[in-house]
Amino acid sequence: MPFNKKKKKYFAALLIIGDEILSGRTQDTNTNFLANWLNEHGIQVREVRVIPDLRHEIMKSINYLRKKYDYLFTTGGIGPTHDDITAESVAKAFKVKYEYNKEAYKILKDHYKNSYFNAARKKMAKMPKGAGLILNPSSSAPGFFIKNVYVLPGVPIILKSMMHYLEQLIVGGQKKLSENIKIDFPESKVSKVFSNLQKKFKDLSLGSYPFFKSGKVGVSLVISGYSSKRIFDCKKQLLLKLKKIKPH
Repeated sequence: MPFNKKKKKYFAALLIIGDEILSGRTQDTNTNFLANWLNEHGIQVREVRVIPDLRHEIMKSINYLRKKYDYLFTTGGIGPTHDDITAESVAKAFKVKYEYNKEAYKILKDHYKNSYFNAARKKMAKMPKGAGLILNPSSSAPGFFIKNVYVLPGVPIILKSMMHYLEQLIVGGQKKLSENIKIDFPESKVSKVFSNLQKKFKDLSLGSYPFFKSGKVGVSLVISGYSSKRIFDCKKQLLLKLKKIKPH
């Protein structure tokens, strides 16, 4: 994967498309996977939206998010059924023709050579004019990209199999780093200390996340940023201050 030599910071949005996600029938695991995968490749996810299979909602979200962020990744709605309208909606959002991609058509035709290459299967080769392909080693039906919008399938196992090809198409930047400290006493005990540290380390993001384990209250303190030295310095000061706090 190519990286920006100047260590530019890249930001992205995820657009999860599908009535089945909103109804609760299907659990969305793609958000967690993509957010982690992208951060490892120097692209930080800043926004996630889950929307229904409605053409105007897809178009509106695509046009807003693609202008706001460096990258937009969508999942869902590029299959063979009538309610898979993502590809057509992307074409309308970009105001280009929705047509058969010759390369995608050939891939699918070759894949289904021993069975009936019907209209539904042919539909998976239709995409915006000028789109490039994101190859699919699992089921052959490719995803596609147009400008900074990358359109992926909703089935997690298929999506994951396409990451090798996606990796070759995007440029990564500076990776966001983080340190996690877990302590076994309430968040209220450390809130002032943590707040004061945030004022001192304005270039870092400090977050506290309470948890309950075996009937006990605890908190996970996360320090994140782009400088390992700054994170180390902040963590060192935090640990020194935590030693002075009585758990009860």
